Amino acid sequence: MRILYVEDATFLAEAVKHNLEKQGFTVDLTNNGEDGLENALSDIYDCVVLDIMLPKLSGTDILKRMREKNVQTPVIMLSALSEVETKISHLDHGADDYLAKPFKTAELVARIKALIRRPKNIDISDITYGDLVLDKTNATLNGEQLTAKEVEIITEFMKSPETLISKEHLLAKIWGEDGFGEDNYIESYISRIRKLLKKIHSKARIATIRGLGYKLTSK
Repeated sequence: MRILYVEDATFLAEAVKHNLEKQGFTVDLTNNGEDGLENALSDIYDCVVLDIMLPKLSGTDILKRMREKNVQTPVIMLSALSEVETKISHLDHGADDYLAKPFKTAELVARIKALIRRPKNIDISDITYGDLVLDKTNATLNGEQLTAKEVEIITEFMKSPETLISKEHLLAKIWGEDGFGEDNYIESYISRIRKLLKKIHSKARIATIRGLGYKLTSK
């Protein structure tokens, strides 16, 4: 498994690289945003770990460019900024996970393994509901590009339309036993999916059942 780690703090980067390699990963290091973007767009990595604050080009910009170019490699953002708004913003831009500094390398390893493992569990097929068509092969909903986690979340709703789905179910199903998801992660993804449904002028919507969860409905 090959990891791209983009971090300008040399000592930290080398230490994390060493620990990741002990776990059997191949790790490529870059210390600035421009080189990080070039490597990330090569689409040869199983996971990309991006610091937000980088010289020449920010991790946020790298993430945006990756998704604009339809590079769907799982991305973990790193930042000393731990505010909920910062997390939600990067999830909205297509990040798959977010880890606040300082962090333990063991947690980063666990999150990388969880992201690399999870896409293999996504069935390669189309799912339809009303005017919605989820193309899981190309990770699109009615032609609009999705992140890996968005595919998983929308799949849960489209497999069980008109059915109450709790936050706890989504956290357990999407983040699994690793338990790295948070309520605000779910809320961020639901918000993004709602915006997407409006963008494609779908009659379907995700209704909030206060205190219980959500339901995909066309009523």
